[in-house]
Amino acid sequence: MFSSTNFWMGFAGLLYLAAGVSILRKEIGAARGWEKLIALGCVFFAASLATFAPEHFYGGPEYIQHMAPAWMPVRSFWPYFVGCALLAAATSLTVRKFVRLSSTLLGLMFFLFVCMIYLPSLLAHLTNRFAWTFALRDLSFAAGAWALAGLHSRVSSPRLSKWMIWFGRIVIAIAAIFFATQHFLHPEFAPGVPSQKETPAWVPLRPFWSYLTGAVLLVAGGAMLIDKKARTAAASVGLLMALLTLLLYVPILAMASQPPQILEGINYVADTLLFAGAALLVAGAMRQEAPPYTSL
Repeated sequence: MFSSTNFWMGFAGLLYLAAGVSILRKEIGAARGWEKLIALGCVFFAASLATFAPEHFYGGPEYIQHMAPAWMPVRSFWPYFVGCALLAAATSLTVRKFVRLSSTLLGLMFFLFVCMIYLPSLLAHLTNRFAWTFALRDLSFAAGAWALAGLHSRVSSPRLSKWMIWFGRIVIAIAAIFFATQHFLHPEFAPGVPSQKETPAWVPLRPFWSYLTGAVLLVAGGAMLIDKKARTAAASVGLLMALLTLLLYVPILAMASQPPQILEGINYVADTLLFAGAALLVAGAMRQEAPPYTSL
C-alpha cells in the first residue's frame, strides 16, 4: 500500500508538524485571536518543506530529468541537494535557529525555481493556466520565506526588511487574485491552489466551495494589494488554505489506496499547507514589533 517515498514523506511531515507545535505550544497558548493562527505559519511551512524532502531523495536523477533545465550540469546531484536544503530549512524554522539565514536562502531557492523552471515554461505556454499557477505558487513560497527573513532583519537592515515584507505582501496578493479567477472560471476543480484535481463526488455542493474560495481569495488579495487590513487579509488566506488542507485534502489522502494516488494526495496536502504557511508568514511579518530573537 505504501511505497518508501510515501512513507518517508508522510513520516517527515508529521514529525516536523508535531515538533513545531510542541516547541511553539507556549507561544500559541499565550496568543489571542488571529495571533494563534499566525504563530503556526512557521510550523505549516516547515512541515510542508520536510514532507517534500524525501521525494527528492527517492526520486533522484529520474525526478530531476523532468524538472531541471537541460543545460544544468551534474543533473543527478541537484535533487539530493534540494532535498537536503529543504530538510535544513525545515529544521531551522522548527527549532527557531538561524531563521534569518535559512529563510533568506530558502526564498532564493524558490525564486531560482521560478526563474529557471517555471518562467521559461510560462513564456512558452502563455495561454496555459497551470503555467501561471505553478510560477505564482513557487513565487509565493519565496515570498513567504523572504517575508520571514524581513521580519528578522528589522533591527540590522530596516530598509531591506521593509522591501522583503512588501514583496511578500504583493506576491501573495497577486497569487490570491489569480487563484480566485481560476476558481470562478473552473469551479469543477478542487478549491485551494489550482490543480487538475476535480472536486470528489462525496463533497456536497461542489461548485459552491470553489466559488466561496474564489470570493475569499479575491477580497483578501485585493485588500493586501491596496494595503487595507492587509495583515488580517493574509491571515484569512492562511486560514482558508489550512481549512482546505484539513477538510478536503487530508480526506482525499485518507481515501487513496494505491501508491501513486497516495503520493498525489500527500503532495496536495503539503502544497496547500505550504501556501497557507506562506500567507501566514506574510501576515506575521506585517506586525509592528520585531521578533524577540534575531538569529542569523
